[in-house]
Amino acid sequence: MSARRVRPTVRQVAERAGVSTATVSNALNGTGRLSEATRRRVVDAAHALSYVPYTSATAQARGGTGMLGLTLATHGDLAVPYTQIPYYAELVLAAIRTAHYRGYLLTVLPASMSAWAWLTTPLDGIVHCEPRVHDPIRAILERRGIPLVFAGRPLESRRTDAWIDTDDGAVLTELLDHFRAGGATRVAAVLPRHDDAYPTVLRRAYDDWCARVGQEPVVADFDPDLTNTGESAAVRELLRRSPRPDAVLGVYTDSGRLALEAALELGLDVPGDVAVACFSDDPAYVHLDPPVTTVSLRPTEVGAASVELLIGLVNGRRGLERQRLLPAELQVRASSTRTATPAVRAPRRRPPR
Repeated sequence: MSARRVRPTVRQVAERAGVSTATVSNALNGTGRLSEATRRRVVDAAHALSYVPYTSATAQARGGTGMLGLTLATHGDLAVPYTQIPYYAELVLAAIRTAHYRGYLLTVLPASMSAWAWLTTPLDGIVHCEPRVHDPIRAILERRGIPLVFAGRPLESRRTDAWIDTDDGAVLTELLDHFRAGGATRVAAVLPRHDDAYPTVLRRAYDDWCARVGQEPVVADFDPDLTNTGESAAVRELLRRSPRPDAVLGVYTDSGRLALEAALELGLDVPGDVAVACFSDDPAYVHLDPPVTTVSLRPTEVGAASVELLIGLVNGRRGLERQRLLPAELQVRASSTRTATPAVRAPRRRPPR
């Protein structure tokens, strides 16, 4: 195991900036009579060393309450409304509930923060959700020298990393086998062009499955956007191909709805002409026509387990299981279940957006 990171000290900042420790305190607290050049030099030195002038660990040592943070991966300039996405809403609530039960406060940090804000927000430890392949936040958080747990396995995971994730590759294989058992011979995937670890893991599992069963991969790519315009166009283009896929899966919360809308627009029966599944979950999918097959990625368990692991690291517990894969759950419904005889087509109501 690697040596414990040592937090930078005010004396190190003072030495780097060429000032006294009192000057460092005044510069970072906005007090004292300092020139703007001196104040800037101190701030730059503190930033370079990842020095945090105050952390809640100090308050905890004095009998106060510890403060944990939860962060979400950035998506470029997209202001993703995470709390409106069922998976993240459940994960965040479970994380808060677990932290409060264990006597800690937990703050959810917005995805769009400056590097300085990530470095200076007073926290004892952080849960970072859905790290990207080349995650800009990960490097910043690791500079803090405080415990860090990933909710979602980093693709470039190291032996000393701590993470909780679901076994997405295994359940995707189960879903693809389910399609094939129902008679599908041309199973397609609709995947985002983004360096999240999540779609990258799914693409690898999909390609491996195709190689195993002898099917050529059928993929429609799209650039994520908040209006679903890119994914909607991708799934429509996919269903117009010749030969047309006879099963389609998407990986975001709205993917199942978008696939049903596209099939309805093109006059296709689900699941008679094309089976549909969504590699995510939303309670509303049970009530669509037909009900959509989904995968539960167990956000409540991931959020709770991530906080429990973080608290163990904060308190220096030994023998912790630092890397855990939880089983995900396939929820098979009518959208992917073909009957032995052709279904009688009936008018369908348009799925709600």
